[in-house]
Amino acid sequence: MLPIIAVLAAAVATAPAETPGDRPRFREAGLAVGALPTGPLNAITDVPGVRVGQVTRQDGDRIRTGVTAIVPHPGNVFQDKLPAAFYRANGFGKFAGSPQIDELGEIETPIVLTNTLNVAEGIAATVEWTLAQPGNAAVRSVNAVVGETNDSYLNDIRGRHVTKADVTAAIAAAASGPVAEGSVGAGTGTQAFQFKGGIGTSSRRLASGWTVGVLVQTNYGGRPTILGVPIPPAPARTADITTSVGGCSIVMIVATDAPLSDRNLGRLAKRAIVGLARTGSIMENGSGDFVLAFSTAAEVRRTPARRTAVATVADVPNDGMNDLFVGVADATEEAIYNAMFKATAVTGNGHRLEPIDLRTAIPLLKGRR
Repeated sequence: MLPIIAVLAAAVATAPAETPGDRPRFREAGLAVGALPTGPLNAITDVPGVRVGQVTRQDGDRIRTGVTAIVPHPGNVFQDKLPAAFYRANGFGKFAGSPQIDELGEIETPIVLTNTLNVAEGIAATVEWTLAQPGNAAVRSVNAVVGETNDSYLNDIRGRHVTKADVTAAIAAAASGPVAEGSVGAGTGTQAFQFKGGIGTSSRRLASGWTVGVLVQTNYGGRPTILGVPIPPAPARTADITTSVGGCSIVMIVATDAPLSDRNLGRLAKRAIVGLARTGSIMENGSGDFVLAFSTAAEVRRTPARRTAVATVADVPNDGMNDLFVGVADATEEAIYNAMFKATAVTGNGHRLEPIDLRTAIPLLKGRR
């Protein structure tokens, strides 16, 4: 039998073009992470109220980019803020809004993901969208939350092709159903290790009845590993990932309906890194590895009344956090695998990235479980 590296490399090199519909999600392929059940959609949108919208820009032969927006609840997010926490594992990246999240422990806008040089458009559009919402006529300050990864290998990033209209359209398109994964939205031009990656999502349902969901924008490198099985690099991609592809970052968005304080959300955010590490990331020097976690629970939402007087709110105790820690680690790991499994080959900006070849990888992974 040929070594795993030789089999996978040869198969990827000869694989014909695929469409997203040809490629299963990780769990649809008969694989799973951990023992906890997923939510019905196995997506961040399993957390009640959370919606996701995406705009994909594939224009000409150089533009491969987009926007992914996460809207945390269906009401006025600025007026009914949510407790939140931000965790920076490695800080070579841009995450607008993080200082105020650290200081106040809350978010007040949708969360926007895009490419590195279009963060400004993400901020401008999110601010304008927030100011335009009914009930916000007196608002004088908005903390827009915008994260990014660098898609310059496949995308003409210096052209700054994402517009404010694209960002607004992604927010407007946000829906509570299934989430498109792979080479879509903010993941259109991004990678996962030396393979094409992009947007991925997963969720876990806990015995308590709470749900934790994760959405990732992959663009990072390291030593690719799936379920503990080392995966070889794509053909002709043996150089250091920082020079061969030019992206090393990942943004992880964590949502839960468990009533958590911003302090325990910070603890939850840190455990997303457990799932990231399982996939082979070492959080390289040039990598922006960011986690934003928030709670949608009505009993902890920071309404105008709760912000103007002493308030009593629910809070899961420290001893009740372990199941949430397990859930976020597993959901983060599987969200990354979903990004890799659903991604399709993308050519842009004079380069091409292939996805992992599933016809060879799936049998090997099942055989090694």
